[in-house]
Amino acid sequence: MIPCASAAMVDRRLNFGREVIAAFAAASDHVRHALDLGAGAGDDLDSVRRAHPAAALTGVEVHPACARDLRARGIAVLALDLEREALPLPDASMDLIIANQFLEHVKELFWIMHEVSRTLRPGGHLLIGVPNLASLHNRLLLALGRQPTSIRVASAHVRGFTARGLLAFLEDGFPGGYVLCARRGANFYPFPPVIARPMARMCPGLAWGLFLHLRKARPYDGSFVRFPVDAALETNYRTSAS
Repeated sequence: MIPCASAAMVDRRLNFGREVIAAFAAASDHVRHALDLGAGAGDDLDSVRRAHPAAALTGVEVHPACARDLRARGIAVLALDLEREALPLPDASMDLIIANQFLEHVKELFWIMHEVSRTLRPGGHLLIGVPNLASLHNRLLLALGRQPTSIRVASAHVRGFTARGLLAFLEDGFPGGYVLCARRGANFYPFPPVIARPMARMCPGLAWGLFLHLRKARPYDGSFVRFPVDAALETNYRTSAS
């Protein structure tokens, strides 16, 4: 079992990987329009604003208090259920899209990635952050017959991701559509920040969080919503806005 005394020193704020998203945003070029899926308090969009002061910022956010605060700070808000609705945005209209601590909460992954890939321009940037199912502490928990923390049964997380699994999903759903620019880790259980930060840099594959900076390599052709049908997946996934 992972020691409770050490776990008490863990700074879970590092799980969000704000520093990583900020570095990825700063490394992204030609950002005039940026979108954050599940924008929350707007921390990641703040990083985009610092790196690209002239960029128009939009957040998908359904929580009324967060949506109100985002609008007060000059961020456009789309208050919609992205698992059931389409983004009211033109094709290829976004230069940068952030999905940080969002994809692990959704069932309709094919539909959401269809909308992301439809609205992101070729050459645009996709920044993804998810809990790492293959983190060191999750591997130890599984070896002991315990449930991984990133996908507890009684939790809001409905999906688990590894780097290879996520990259394979993107390639299956949109072959040749995304190129990996950078991969980073964030936090490292059960250690305090002074140890967790350098460990996550040195061993990103074992860190708590998995972060990918991807560039869209070609125009999108609707392949994400065709995949569940073509692959004859038994789950009834959403494949259209109707």
